[in-house]
Amino acid sequence: MGFPQTRLRRLRSTPSLRRMLAAPALPPARLIYPVFLVDGKKRREPIPSLAGQARLSVDMLEQELAPAAEAGVGGFLFFGVPEDKDPLGKGSCAEHGLVPEALRVTRKAFPEQVLFTDVCLCEYTDHGHCGILADGELDNDLSIEALGRMAVAHAAAGAHVVAPSAMMDGQVAAIRGALDATGHKTTLILSYSTKFASALYGPFRDAAKSAPAFGDRRGYQAPYDDPHQALRESLEDEAEGADMLMVKPSMFYLDILCRLRERTLLPIAAYHVSGEYAMLHAAAEKGYGDLSALIREAAVALRRAGADFIIAYWAPEWRKHLG
Repeated sequence: MGFPQTRLRRLRSTPSLRRMLAAPALPPARLIYPVFLVDGKKRREPIPSLAGQARLSVDMLEQELAPAAEAGVGGFLFFGVPEDKDPLGKGSCAEHGLVPEALRVTRKAFPEQVLFTDVCLCEYTDHGHCGILADGELDNDLSIEALGRMAVAHAAAGAHVVAPSAMMDGQVAAIRGALDATGHKTTLILSYSTKFASALYGPFRDAAKSAPAFGDRRGYQAPYDDPHQALRESLEDEAEGADMLMVKPSMFYLDILCRLRERTLLPIAAYHVSGEYAMLHAAAEKGYGDLSALIREAAVALRRAGADFIIAYWAPEWRKHLG
């Protein structure tokens, strides 16, 4: 038998050919950087479980976020980590809370950035669950009313996009209704529409001080072993009025991301979560792989599977990793 006529290696035989035929690099405008906010002044608290990341007081934002803005990163996603918490998470909708104050400062300092806010009660409740409890159980309908108030507070302070992550049924419709009723009809909703009950959130819960005081979140986050529920969650949020959808985590769920891409025309975000970020850093520290190469491969995989933009802790260093 003669040697096959097809020689795919011809297409990758030189660096110039590989560059010419490669998929376009992920543009920095499609990266969103998550930012953790704390009370006080002049505070920059390194987060041991998230290498290179820190909790910041609002007065530190302009200084700390300038490199990311100058590098062309598309936007910031704010998480409030207040010291005062209560059973109802009342601080979540305070006019002068951490997130609203951060929005005012950042919008003035970086007017070209798209500003996202996480809309969830877990950082504000003393029990750490994502909604309001009644008789020890999470009350879905009370919770979505609170999420609506929180979204309005963020929109009034300048959020371009509110991002509900609580995984309450009907949360998108409730938030859309609250925004429209208060004159915020142009504020977008990025729904954490398919957010799995994952083991990959440990470093985030450390960073946000939001671990549940009891039980877990499997009663409201999507089961990772049922792709049908996962897709239904996103399609329901689209029907309720979400402007953008999200798959979280990302690297273990490329199949869901790909299948969702086939079912919707909405923009899709992939959240490269804290555990995924920590795993890549741990591998690099052990000498099991080059960090930039690992991040490049992850970013390409997410884009290939259908993500339009990526929420990533490595976003400010995109030139180092992706450039």
